[in-house]
Amino acid sequence: MLASLFAVLAPVFIVAGIGYAWARSGIDYPTEFIARIVMTVGTPALVLSTLSRTKLDQSAFTSMALACVLCMAGMALAGVIVSRLCGRDWRVLLPAFMYPNTGNMGLPVSLYAFGEHGLALAVAFFLTLSIFQFTLGIVLSGNASSVKAMLRNPIVISLAGAMPIIFFNLELPRWLANTADLLGGMTIPLMLLTLGVSLASIRLHHVGSGMLLGGLRIVLGGAVGWGVGALLGLEHMEKAVLMVQSSMPVAVFNYLLAVRANRSPEQVANLVMCSTVLSFVWLPVVLAWWL
Repeated sequence: MLASLFAVLAPVFIVAGIGYAWARSGIDYPTEFIARIVMTVGTPALVLSTLSRTKLDQSAFTSMALACVLCMAGMALAGVIVSRLCGRDWRVLLPAFMYPNTGNMGLPVSLYAFGEHGLALAVAFFLTLSIFQFTLGIVLSGNASSVKAMLRNPIVISLAGAMPIIFFNLELPRWLANTADLLGGMTIPLMLLTLGVSLASIRLHHVGSGMLLGGLRIVLGGAVGWGVGALLGLEHMEKAVLMVQSSMPVAVFNYLLAVRANRSPEQVANLVMCSTVLSFVWLPVVLAWWL
């Protein structure tokens, strides 16, 4: 069991650690360029290649999408309750609780733990959450933009491109499938490297409260994921991926939006870093449950 867990988590931690060490060494890392290429090219390609290669049926996709929406609703309620109890601004805690790091961490962990089918299910969760994060999440963070700009978001476009593949059981032309595989293959490593670089740039204050709230985020996320999976009667693999994705730490993107809106970025940075550190302990527990 320990060997299986190590095989799943070691690539994630090692590649993120390389990014962290790279940033701490002072060597330049073009974060903005890498983030843009991953979001505009790599992620849409990964979505197309994964969903076309694994043939995720529409019922499984719909189930994961519905489960994701219910998990977000449950964590939104948890965020409001915790913010009231702690006397914090709900506009700070709500996005942090609703939007975990299902991309940079969730996709690699799901791939290494559950294989290609697990990755396809994780992509369905990631796509659904991203739609809300890049629309409602931007509004909540105080970075509201036009509807036209939101519709031009590459995640939204990749979802639109994936729908015919899923619901009409289409196959990509071989040249397009090979291109999507090639471009999608760079996405997960670059996501993990950028995660490490981003964590290295965050400075912590009030670590105690960050550990408490970050711990609540990942544990409550796992509990909500388990409860939603049981409520919907999902299959074993779907439940496992759902709980793993729901257990992810606070996404770095929440910190970037908080900086842009100047809405307590230090608090959000604490939540990102502390929940990520705690996930190194929590994720092995979750994976041991399912593996």
